Amino acid sequence: MKPIRTFIQQNAIKALLVAERPIHKLSGGRLAQNLFLSSLDIPFVGTKVKILKETETSTFIAKYNDDGTIDSGDFKIIATTDMHTDEDYSLNDKSLQMLINQIRDEKPDLVVLTGDCIQSKFQQIEAVEFAQMMEKIGVYWVYVFGNHEARDEKEFHKYLLMKSLSDYPHCLSKFGDPNLFGYGNFIVNVMNSETELKQSLVFMDSGRDIIEKYMARDGVPAEMKGGYDYIKPDQIKWYTDEMNALKKEYGKAPNLLYMHIPIKEYEEVFTLDDDGKYVPTGKAEILYGRMFESVGCSPFNSGLFEAMKKNGAQGIFSGHDHVNDWAAKYDGIWLVYNQMGSYNAYNLGNYNGVSRPEEEWQQGVTVTTIHNDGSFNLRQSFNIKYIKK
Repeated sequence: MKPIRTFIQQNAIKALLVAERPIHKLSGGRLAQNLFLSSLDIPFVGTKVKILKETETSTFIAKYNDDGTIDSGDFKIIATTDMHTDEDYSLNDKSLQMLINQIRDEKPDLVVLTGDCIQSKFQQIEAVEFAQMMEKIGVYWVYVFGNHEARDEKEFHKYLLMKSLSDYPHCLSKFGDPNLFGYGNFIVNVMNSETELKQSLVFMDSGRDIIEKYMARDGVPAEMKGGYDYIKPDQIKWYTDEMNALKKEYGKAPNLLYMHIPIKEYEEVFTLDDDGKYVPTGKAEILYGRMFESVGCSPFNSGLFEAMKKNGAQGIFSGHDHVNDWAAKYDGIWLVYNQMGSYNAYNLGNYNGVSRPEEEWQQGVTVTTIHNDGSFNLRQSFNIKYIKK
């Protein structure tokens, strides 16, 4: 029933969008306001990336030179998170236009969104619109779910969201192995050549809240029920198996992980001092950024970090905590918060009773440049540069 129901709903949404365009135009933008594609300046950026091959859970891509040979040089990723589309259409437009501006200027090879981005009452419509927007820009992109897109592990609402996004040619998101928890456990392998792996990008569904269904199986204490969710053992095994298979084929498998909810090791980087301010613990090397709220991780540590250390992981990128935007190296692995992108949701302009001036806000993108040998560097690109003084 899912494919039939999905086909009907997707085509109904597309028909609605076609019908709304003249209404939006004739009303001067006062009506059909959920049609954000009519309100944005969307340039074509294009890409030199091509898909080499695909499996059920993986896509192999490479960047090409103008002469048709594979470019083994730098590969650029921009990532953002928590755009939180909501009922204020002008702020939705601001959030989306800022992302578009970043893509236009950075010209990335891949755009990554780590959840809680498309979630207003028009969520299913906005998913189609967002995918159409990215198609118009013409770059490859991926989306992993946060804790707000859907309420249950594999409900139809979540299925339809993933289908609406992944149906578009430049979206590399996949449903993943149906035996795993959630939707959106997949890998994008960036290649230096058809036989040399540059970097594996691993994406996982980090769920919503701890639910009773998995607690006994995974040894989760009863008092943790209702806390933020964790990466399940089957997902960790899948990750380990996939990295081992890549190492067997390519001799190495350097990898970066992306998900919405940060893992528990993020709590090792900062601590509260006697004045209620976050200060470094001294356990990690801090590259950049600030800490304004507690780490919204699961209370249960399922062992993903230990698996990462055994499987060549170099870093993990998360969202969820809007006003934390730091990157730190802990126990050999980079723990990174992607820059949040929302002007609707809580941010430094309206966080915890404090309103900071916009020049101090953190909205933007995290830029990762992966080099030929799989090493990488990070930097922040803030939206404030696009705000007119």
